[in-house]
Amino acid sequence: MSIQFVESVAFDAIKLILTVSGPLLFTALLVGLTVSVFQATTQINEMTLAYIPKILAIYGMLILTAGFILDRLTQFTTGIFSDFSRFVL
Repeated sequence: MSIQFVESVAFDAIKLILTVSGPLLFTALLVGLTVSVFQATTQINEMTLAYIPKILAIYGMLILTAGFILDRLTQFTTGIFSDFSRFVL
């Protein structure tokens, strides 16, 4: 097992993490920004107002992207297990 092989597997894993978590994090960012602007304009300082819309939006996005996330994770895991002989000396 060479350094380049380990680097390629680590790079693929990091790319997978960013690909899978990207839509959820972007949704949380947009909803948080929208709620913050709403709170600033109306001067409502309720802490729960910031969390509940984010939770609902992330839950909805998770339902929409669950197939994509599961497909990517399954492909990566299958690739790791099919090349398992390359990991062991």
